[in-house]
Amino acid sequence: MEEPTLSGTQLDEVNQQVEIISGGAAEIVPEQELVQKLQRSVAHRAPLRMKLGMDPSSPDIHLGHVVVLQKIRQMQNFGHVCDLVIGDFTGRIGDPTGKSETRKQLTEAEVDANARTYVQQVMKVLDPARTNIVRNADWLAKLDFAAVIRLAATVTVARMLERDDFSKRHGENRPIHIHEFFYPLMQGYDSVHLRTDIEFGGTDQKFNLLMGRSLQKDFGLEPQVAVMMPLLVGLDGTQKMSKSLGNYIGIDETPKDIYGKAMSIPDSLMLKYFQLLLGSSDREVADLAAGLQTGVLHPRDVKMRLARELVSRFVGTKEAEDVEHEWITVFQQGGIPDIVPTVRITPGRRRLVEALVEFELVPSKSEARRLIQQGGVQVNGLKMNDVSAEIDLQDGTVIQVGKRRFVKLDAML
Repeated sequence: MEEPTLSGTQLDEVNQQVEIISGGAAEIVPEQELVQKLQRSVAHRAPLRMKLGMDPSSPDIHLGHVVVLQKIRQMQNFGHVCDLVIGDFTGRIGDPTGKSETRKQLTEAEVDANARTYVQQVMKVLDPARTNIVRNADWLAKLDFAAVIRLAATVTVARMLERDDFSKRHGENRPIHIHEFFYPLMQGYDSVHLRTDIEFGGTDQKFNLLMGRSLQKDFGLEPQVAVMMPLLVGLDGTQKMSKSLGNYIGIDETPKDIYGKAMSIPDSLMLKYFQLLLGSSDREVADLAAGLQTGVLHPRDVKMRLARELVSRFVGTKEAEDVEHEWITVFQQGGIPDIVPTVRITPGRRRLVEALVEFELVPSKSEARRLIQQGGVQVNGLKMNDVSAEIDLQDGTVIQVGKRRFVKLDAML
């Protein structure tokens, strides 16, 4: 295909888009083809078709998903269009990527229920006007068996075993079911059907994204460019963000939870979160880094800004201001939140350990004893260190566990 001749202004626009899409990306395959696609797009004022596949394997998404969504939103701001593929067909199989065992197949009802919340949450990031919601069952379910055989004939078993997870399971003599080989084929066929120009995914999706390029070539189409984003490290500072690991921030959580969890991330992650989640430019991130290094900026203040902007992004500006005010009151000034859950009680004396369990501040007596010994329990602002202590249950008494859990006693007189 003949490449267009661009004016200086158009070249500047292409370079700007390349800079935006490359910012924070782990790998782009191949970069030169991305530049060529963007040149044609700018020359002919024709938006590129981006693609993101999401299997609704659980009902909620977290900030780890936002890394890719944020990058797509940045490109939507240039006029490009995203096909958001809800994997209601592939989701019934489950992506085997990174799995040491065959995934449990979801029912159609489970997939449908999860897909509804996915779409609602994803639109907190993407531009609805430039997002097409599609379901791959609309085309995959219509393939007859002959078409499936032709699709399978495009890839060898040896190629499939190049995937790390398949290779490892094969080497350890653990089962790989035939239907798992079809997952990357089906994801790749989505790109054929949609005539995708750019597909986005995490670095763990590289094999699947490149399968799309391969199948598009087999079907006589111009191959897509694969843009892979890094996996977001979770709150523990070591492993990727995951609900199963409990180190995540859900975008549909309460403002208090989003803010509080953001304030708990290691300082070393702050700048990455700005770049990958809020779309901060390389220059903005560099300015923050310089301010932290010279001491002009305090890490706590930078983290508060991050927490505030995350709440503002996914909930609202007023909610972000309110929760920050409460956080300052409680954690910087040692106060009590404006709104504290109340528990109805009958006045009297009770062992502190038993009270903490009864009021659901801790899951067990052993956990209650551990927290008391570590100085993590206060009654009316007084730190409690005696695991055998008794307390007076009186109207208005406030019990605090850790930094975030409070209850106020309401006496039934």
